[in-house]
This record gives sequence, C-alpha cells and structure tokens, in this order.
Amino acid sequence: MEKLMKPAEYAKELGISRQAVYAKIKRGILAAKNVDGKLYIVVDKESKAQKTPVQTMTQMPKTNAAANEDISSSASEIKEYKALLAAKDETISVLKGTVKDLKKSNKQISTTLKGEIDLLKEAFYEMRALYVHQLEHKKTHDAIDIMADEEMAEVVEERWISIKKFFKQEKVTKDKHREKAAKRLKKAYKSGDKRLMKVDGELKLNASKNYEDILN
Repeated sequence: MEKLMKPAEYAKELGISRQAVYAKIKRGILAAKNVDGKLYIVVDKESKAQKTPVQTMTQMPKTNAAANEDISSSASEIKEYKALLAAKDETISVLKGTVKDLKKSNKQISTTLKGEIDLLKEAFYEMRALYVHQLEHKKTHDAIDIMADEEMAEVVEERWISIKKFFKQEKVTKDKHREKAAKRLKKAYKSGDKRLMKVDGELKLNASKNYEDILN
C-alpha cells in the first residue's frame, strides 16, 4: 500500500537533507508523484522500516517467541541504520558535487577578474607613459623658454647700460661733467639718436657705440 510523504518529512525521518532527497528523485532512486502541483515521495508502508524501542533486559528466561522478536527487532534496527548510512553517503556525495561545481565557478570568475585586472594594468602603464612623455616635453619647452629669456636678458644687459654705468666705464667722475653729458644724452634721445633707448622708463645706452661727441 502506498503512502505519500513530503520531501521535508522524508528527509527529517531519514536524517538527511532535502537536497539529498531531491537528488535521489532525480536519479530515480526514490519514486515521486505530483499531486495538485506538489511533489510527494511514494513510500511503501509494508516495507517501511519501523523504529522499535529498546526494551530493558530482565533476568527472566525468554521464550523462543520473545527471542525471535528480539532478533527481528535487531534486524530491523540494523536495516534502518544501513539505510541511514546510505542516505548520509548520498548527502555527502551531493555536497561533494556542489563543492566541485562551486570551485569550477570560482575558478572561472577568478580567470575573468585576472584578465580584467591585466587590461587595467596595461591601460594604466600606457597612460603613465603618455603623461611622462607630455611632462618631459613640457619641461623641455619651458627650459628652452627660460634659456631664451635669460639669453635675451644677458644680451640686453650686455648691450644696453645705464647712464651711471656708462659714466663709470668712461671714468667720468666730475659732477659738472656728468651733468653736462647727461643733458646731452637726453637731448640726443629726444632727437631720435638710435644709440639710446628707454627700458622701463630709464634711459639706456648701447655699450657697443661710441659717445665721444657727447663726452667732449
């Protein structure tokens, strides 16, 4: 006679997980039936192992019937233990398969992540190389500009000198002589003399030119 049990009840009675029960159904070890959209385990009442309580041993001699009953009870318990052990083995097998699948999935995920990380590293190195190149180019360009400005300043410094420095170079020491020469220089500048120019409002003289006409 058939008896229907829910997978959870069947698992609890045998001491195994529901996953193991479903695995048994999938492999055809357990018979299952769909009733009103719900899955039930088909259990044979007559072949279902029954639990037998352990009775206290007495000192009274047992009859043959009692001895046979004890033997039958022990055989039933052994059968139940074997079924329980088989169910545990099945559960362990299912868990091992699950762990194996998880390891495989983790390996695939790790491989994908490693590939992404390698791509990011390559992109980073390329960007850094480009930045370093641009930075070096900018430094070179700035250095050239600085050198050009310094050279220009040196040229101006060497070629155009102040009136005070001019008097010192020409050894014009007397105040009257200096005042007279300064007036002549200013007059020459106003008249458009190319030997003179103003830099930041100060009159400068071209040191490479001759000024005997003004000093005499």
